[in-house]
Amino acid sequence: MLVGGTGLYLRTLLDGIAPVPTIDPEIREAVRSTPVEGNRSKLAQLDPDAAARLNPRDTTRIARALEVALSTGRTLADWQARREGGIGDEVTLCPLILLPPRDWLYGRCEQRFYAMIEMGAVEEVRALLDRKLSPDLPVMRAIGVREVADLVRGAITKDEAVAAGQQATRRYAKRQYTWFAHQPPADWPRFTDPLEGQALTSALALIEAKD
Repeated sequence: MLVGGTGLYLRTLLDGIAPVPTIDPEIREAVRSTPVEGNRSKLAQLDPDAAARLNPRDTTRIARALEVALSTGRTLADWQARREGGIGDEVTLCPLILLPPRDWLYGRCEQRFYAMIEMGAVEEVRALLDRKLSPDLPVMRAIGVREVADLVRGAITKDEAVAAGQQATRRYAKRQYTWFAHQPPADWPRFTDPLEGQALTSALALIEAKD
């Protein structure tokens, strides 16, 4: 059972992944050490479609698109047009898309972040800061880390950190909600109520029908 999450992971599992060759280490180091503005300017020359599509502040995606273009001589979109290794044609899928009411979803997001704070998130982030890790590492850009880090540094209060972290969580959930509402195939069942009562019964019936 796969539960999620990031739509890219789901798409990669089912449809496969682009066979992008290993990036030249020197090119990767040069790109990753260049400010995002410089990388975006260079990307606009080599892959104008990607430069126009990507958020100007998206350091990671801009760097990835640029290093692929520089190292392979082809755009990332060219590579992504060819995918390998997907299992979608080899398994029996029983997909369920959960699209509950937004207010219900956002309420759960807020409860989750508050619970994280109460269950040790502050101590966890403090330990990360003590290691003096690069702010560009994925762990340091995880949802809530920046907000809790500001709390640890004394820049904001606990209430402010909780409110900011809850907002960041809601924004991420909104992006996921939009992706799952529109990207998967139209014939994948969508559930617009929380999986409780009749909705849960209907979902289980779909799963049992595929057994």
